[in-house]
Amino acid sequence: MNEPRDHQPKNRPVFVRDKRHIDPVTLQPRYGGAGGDSAEPAPSAGPGLTGGPGDPARSWPTVDRPPAASAQPQPQSSGRTEKSDQTKGKERTETDELRAQLQERTADLQRLKAEYDNYRKRVQRDRLAVREIAVANVLAGLLPVLDAVQNADEAGEVTGGFRLVIDALEHELAALGLESFGREGERFDPALHEAVSYDHSNRVDRPVCAAVHRPGYRVGGHLLRPAQVTVAEPPPKPPGEQPGA
Repeated sequence: MNEPRDHQPKNRPVFVRDKRHIDPVTLQPRYGGAGGDSAEPAPSAGPGLTGGPGDPARSWPTVDRPPAASAQPQPQSSGRTEKSDQTKGKERTETDELRAQLQERTADLQRLKAEYDNYRKRVQRDRLAVREIAVANVLAGLLPVLDAVQNADEAGEVTGGFRLVIDALEHELAALGLESFGREGERFDPALHEAVSYDHSNRVDRPVCAAVHRPGYRVGGHLLRPAQVTVAEPPPKPPGEQPGA
């Protein structure tokens, strides 16, 4: 009958028989080269355990083992970083391309807007010019009527209701841009005045309109007809006072 394990001695030595003739660590023959069935005590199983009686203490060789690989897989940080850099570079390139396209489209829109503004101004300017030409052509046909009205007014033949009609007519013609010029004392301008005769006067130091025979008219920049005037000039200087004499 086997004894219970609780009654077995706890410090019972354990022997291991190694029948190899060559020491696997030192590669030297054991026990003087003779093989045997000598038993060597195994390392103690715990504190306080020793080999058998009379056996010398023997240190068991240790074998360096490579460190066990970690159970957790290492993160693929290098691959992910490279992939992230490639993604960022691609996004940056796309952003630069979109920004360049936006700048190009903005420049096109600005150029089109400038061209449209210039076109609108040119059309407006041409429209005003056409209007002035049309008004000038109509008013040029009314100038003989205005001359007759003015002559009648100077003769004192315009009275009563006719005066109101003439005043209303002159007001409407002025609203259309009709402007009269050619008054006594104005500086003579060959582009605006037509000299009928010349006279000398000591009271002037330059050519002026001494008398107006017929007023001139213009609409904006369009000259309908020049004014007919008599020009007064300063008298000629004596030969000794002329420059270079």
